[in-house]
Amino acid sequence: MKIFRLLTPLLLAIVAVLCFAPAAWAFCGFYVAKADAKLYNKASQVVIARDGNRTVLTMANDFQGEVKDFAIVVPVPTVLKKEQVRVAQPQIIERLDAFSAPRLVEYFDPDPCAPIFFGNLLTQSGVGGDGGKAGSISIDRSLGVTVEASFNVGEYDIVILSAKESGGLETWLRSNGYKIPQGAKQLLQPYIRSSMKFFVAKVNLDKFEQSGYQLLRPLQISYQSPKFMLPIRLGMLNATTEQDLIVYILSPEGGAEITNYRTVKIPTDANIPVYVKNEFNEFYKSLFQTAYTKEGKRVGFLEYAWDMGSCDPCSADPLTPDELKEAGVFWLINNNSSSNVPVFPNFGIPFVSSNVFISRLHVRYTRDTFPEDLIFLQTANREFFQGRYILQYPFQGELKCQAGKEYKRSLPKRFEQEAQTLAKLTNWDIQDIRKKMKLSVGNLTYSLWESFLSWF
Repeated sequence: MKIFRLLTPLLLAIVAVLCFAPAAWAFCGFYVAKADAKLYNKASQVVIARDGNRTVLTMANDFQGEVKDFAIVVPVPTVLKKEQVRVAQPQIIERLDAFSAPRLVEYFDPDPCAPIFFGNLLTQSGVGGDGGKAGSISIDRSLGVTVEASFNVGEYDIVILSAKESGGLETWLRSNGYKIPQGAKQLLQPYIRSSMKFFVAKVNLDKFEQSGYQLLRPLQISYQSPKFMLPIRLGMLNATTEQDLIVYILSPEGGAEITNYRTVKIPTDANIPVYVKNEFNEFYKSLFQTAYTKEGKRVGFLEYAWDMGSCDPCSADPLTPDELKEAGVFWLINNNSSSNVPVFPNFGIPFVSSNVFISRLHVRYTRDTFPEDLIFLQTANREFFQGRYILQYPFQGELKCQAGKEYKRSLPKRFEQEAQTLAKLTNWDIQDIRKKMKLSVGNLTYSLWESFLSWF
């Protein structure tokens, strides 16, 4: 107890210092909302855990329809064996999404007439498989298709194919009961020329019924390859509009980026009107669309880059070592994993960093804007970044001192700057923004803001 009393002033001092540190390190805000993948009607999510040439790829299944019609075809660099394929729990992708989503935070202005104390600062803020037996290699010579392996994993029947020409592969898939979209032949051809194999899955209806699951679980595959890429072209066959893809890349080194398209950071650290708290989802969708259009659409956005040992502000707790392993992280050291490092609640101040770094990349694509598959690069860059949007509430008490009077006079200019920022980020009408701001301002500043709006 005595030790705790001695440490408390030190911890308060550390927090106070970090509150004034660069934005990339400590934000000291209160998290209030997040913009997760549920915002988008057609968002696919993929988790890639990679160290060296080894990759563990987890694919969330957002299939809608009868499970008997489900089929997935994924180009892979090598023939996969049964022990390299497993089913994962869907909650693990939801956890990654929640942890890394763009977020809304709140700050509250202190009393400008009161001295500053530390207390005031604190109030601001190898994968396994199961079931089935490996099948022997078979060849359909007339179509040029070779079944390199076949097995069952969970509720899925898996075959690994190689092919000599895309027409034969498309015919084989259809004749064997795989319901694939029209036009697959054209998009399969580049992968055949690159000597890639094809991971093909459909649902085993009997096993699915026995499993008791209501939805299809994510599939997870593990393989060795110098190619660090994600095939997205086959996913365009069903697309009638733009599609969103969110990729969570986990690395023991640092951040990841796309090499064959530009990777840019999503606009961040913007002070916006407080009424957006009730419209955050619409705000972020408009912000993303505006940035996407401004950048020419052929671009991937970095929405989050952070060490998994901490978060600030936290929209969800960092993943535990067990959760990270479920997500495919295979390099954790059981007895010395710094992922168990304690973090101060709300402040995200870890004692040491972990050996898992997460990058969240968001791509909106069509066949025209992204004609190539995504190629990634691991870097040693461990710079922290997040999409963060700030609500700053004015002080509502009495302001009798000179500093208070100056603070009061400064508010209309601040409000107008927030309105201009919001209009720029979202392309929303500035007059509509000003009207909504007028309704959301508190009693203290209402008359000031009302007179300021009359100038426009």
